[in-house]
Amino acid sequence: MNRLNQLLGTEFPIIQGGMANIATGEFAAACSNAGALGVIASGSLRSAEELREQIRICRERTDKPFGVNLMLMNPAAPEMAQVISQELVPVVTTGAGNPAPYIAAWKAAGVKVLPVVAATVLARRLVQAGADAIIAEGTESGGHVGEMTTMALVPQVVDAVEVPVIAAGGIADGRQMAAALALGACGVQVGTCLLVSRECPIHENYKQALLKAKDSDTTVTGRSIGGPVRVLKNKMAREYLALERRGATLEELERCTLGGLRRAVFDGDVTTGSVMTGQVAGMLHEIRPLRVIFQELYTQGLAVLGKTCRDWEEKA
Repeated sequence: MNRLNQLLGTEFPIIQGGMANIATGEFAAACSNAGALGVIASGSLRSAEELREQIRICRERTDKPFGVNLMLMNPAAPEMAQVISQELVPVVTTGAGNPAPYIAAWKAAGVKVLPVVAATVLARRLVQAGADAIIAEGTESGGHVGEMTTMALVPQVVDAVEVPVIAAGGIADGRQMAAALALGACGVQVGTCLLVSRECPIHENYKQALLKAKDSDTTVTGRSIGGPVRVLKNKMAREYLALERRGATLEELERCTLGGLRRAVFDGDVTTGSVMTGQVAGMLHEIRPLRVIFQELYTQGLAVLGKTCRDWEEKA
């Protein structure tokens, strides 16, 4: 099996998730310098030139491999896809749509293509279109989510495709890293555990809200309109869910969340803002450097795998 770090040229087999409004060029560079693959998020950018600027910022701050996450729902996605090729970005991850129309151009430019999927049917289709690897993301993750859990999704994707598979969703410590590798993944993508890193550019209130979170403190909004999003339970989330239960219009629902993520990230509004986070928020207990988070994930993951094998061999 190809290890993710061998595929990407990174120290650790870990990808930083493309979190909108958070994963800037500077943060992606910090993640790459810490040993993972840093990824610039395009979801909150308004133009292809804004993306080009973030790529430039990232390159100024690291000589390590990095990537761009192309949010295919972004109206500027076609132009951004061209910038990724023009700038010879080493890796592209994709979400919220089908990247097949862009894959040939990316491959021609030497870009490694890693789409994020929530079901095996799309994984098969994208491998046929030329994807180099697949990121299988379970519903435990923060932000936009699918329905299948990581535990159920990853082995089915592994069995369905002939390319490396990366596990995402619900991974915050070495035990979960070990579980992902045991399911057949070649590495992991993480996001929630990085929100409480020292280098993460979110407001301090956001970080503190996550540090206080318990295991059942997230919920999923937007199921009624086909756009499920996992967030921390707060006043905004409760109001949104109440609107969904009474059959509110799309306009009413959009008004409830308008600008919510930006308020949480930049203003520290964790009451009426959209505090996107995965279910592992309850496992976050302190603010640490990125390097420590990545190193612990990897070393503890290998240690857990080794200890589990030894324990079961002794009992056999």
